[in-house]
Order: sequence, then C-alpha cells, then structure tokens
Amino acid sequence: MRVLIKATSKASPVYLVSLCFFLVVACAPEQDRVYRLEGRTMGTTYHITAVVKPGVAVGENTLQIEVDKVLEDINQVMSTYIADSELSLLNQVSVNQPTVVSQPLFNILQLSREISALSGAAFDITVGPLVNLWGFGPEAREDKQPDENLLAQAKARVGYKNIQLDAERLQVSKTVDVAIDLSAIAKGYGADVIAELLEGYGIVDYMVEVGGEIALAGESPKGVGWRIGVEQPSLAQTGVAQAISVPKGGIATSGDYRNYFEVDGRRFSHTIDPKTGYPITHSLASVTVIAKTAAEADALATAINVLGPEAGYQLAVDHKFAAYFIIRHKDSFVTKASPEFDQYRVKL
Repeated sequence: MRVLIKATSKASPVYLVSLCFFLVVACAPEQDRVYRLEGRTMGTTYHITAVVKPGVAVGENTLQIEVDKVLEDINQVMSTYIADSELSLLNQVSVNQPTVVSQPLFNILQLSREISALSGAAFDITVGPLVNLWGFGPEAREDKQPDENLLAQAKARVGYKNIQLDAERLQVSKTVDVAIDLSAIAKGYGADVIAELLEGYGIVDYMVEVGGEIALAGESPKGVGWRIGVEQPSLAQTGVAQAISVPKGGIATSGDYRNYFEVDGRRFSHTIDPKTGYPITHSLASVTVIAKTAAEADALATAINVLGPEAGYQLAVDHKFAAYFIIRHKDSFVTKASPEFDQYRVKL
C-alpha cells in the first residue's frame, strides 16, 4: 500500500501539469482569421481584406474561387469589351424591340436611370458613342479631337430617356439606337456584389476594392474602423489629402488626372459631358463620394465630376450627399466638402 501511495504521489505532478495544459489549450479562444484576396476584373484589379470570425466555415481558397466566379459573371453581363456579353448583345438589338434581360442587368440600368434623373443627365449610361469617339472606349484610340460632324452624329444617339424599362417583365427597349456603357457604375456594383457574398457567409468585417471603388463594413484586422485615404489628384504629388473612416457603405472617387490625352498642349479628359459632347474642362480635379452602396457612390461621383465644383457641390448639398472636392487653383489645390462629409473625417 505504501508503495502504491508513493508511486501515485510521484506521478501526480506530471498528471496535474498535463491536465492543466489540456485545459488551457481546450479553453483558449479561437482567433480571427484574415483573408486577403486579389485578382483582375473589368480591365482593372481588385483587392479584398476580410476579417473572418470563429465559426465561419468558408476557407480562403474556396472564397477566392467564388469571388473570381462572381466577378467573371458580372463582367459577362456588363462589359462592352466582351463581344458576347449581355450588354453587348443588348446594344445590338434593334430600336423598339423589347428585350428580356437578367435581373442584375435590369437592376443596374434602373439605378443608372434614377441617378441620371437626379443629376439632370450629368450621369448618362448612353454616353458610349461619345466615349468611343473620343478614344476612351473599347475601340482603338486616336489622340485627336473628333470631327464636328461625327460629334453631332454621336451626340444624337445620347440620352438616357431613350431607354425604356419594364420592371414587371424585366424588359428593356430603345427608342433611339443608343449604345449603353456601364463603366461608370459597374466596378462599384461589383464591389457591392462581393460584399453581399461575404455577408452571406457571415463575414461582417471587410473591405472590397474594385478598380478604386470600395464597399466596406465593420472593422479592420487592427480592431478599429477602416481608414481610407483620399489621394492627392496628381501623378507627381503623391500622398493623402484627407483620411476618412466609414462604418458601412460605399466610397468612390472620380477625377480627370489619370486617363486623358493631350493635343497641342490641350488636355482632353476621359470624363465626357453628355450635354456638350466634349470632355469636361472645369477646375474640379477629383471628387470623393460616400453613399450606402459602392454603385451609388460610383455613379454619383461621375455625375458630380461632370457638373463641376459649383453645380456638383450644390447637388451634394441639396440631396445631402457626403462629398469631398479637390479643386485646381493656380499651381495648387484647394478643398471643400459637403456638410454630410465631415462626420467621416479622421486625422492623418
């Protein structure tokens, strides 16, 4: 008996240490995982950071495959660069011939129409013929100002009211031979769809960026709200003009400082004013818009950029949009923001 007691006594410390180790390991809280996904879509790149809480079953590789498939599907619906995309085929349909389209395409056409009406047609998805004529579409570019007769012909095909939408039947018809171009809203829409995919898996902390347009929610891997920098609008002047933090929503920036060409010292922006048929010439270098969705922010940023620093600012104030303006002034920039934007400012 004494031997057995002594043997048990000697073994007890090892047993207790092992038990304590087991309890510590078993009771340790599961850690968050951080997924970082990236790739190419819509002629640009995308980047996703997602904070995945314990209990979320989807793996990083599986999610990467699903994201790529979703973006591929969106591109196949909305691209003007793919000959057999749904949009390209719709553009080939004859005038006054109702055509049934997919729900995603109908949704984006409907949202585009709403923003066109709100902005007085500063945003217009039928601007495609003018975009192509100025060399910023899928056709080959010639760095020169288009012929006036060709401009007049293209302008006659522009006008969002020439697209008729039937929500009950999901039908689209054209009263004029318009060419629809969704490049000013599709990237934001893509970011929104990926955000929905993440939320469907229970991922509530994420930042999705598609070609510069952002959909985000929750917190970053640091456990604080996402911080986004509004870029200085110059290829030579790098850095952040303003930092913002948005709890949930979409962010988009529209500017004329990256995509343009010059002829005889004159600068031609890729942003075309649907009313004049010409690239914008005002002093607004860039505008950043915060909205409920990235698609809305994307389209509104384009509309405000077309309108310029005065009319665009008035639109933001009248409709309570959060917008941040960077305006050329002599050899530098000045900034101003709508009242709704101030709540999102953070110190650099």
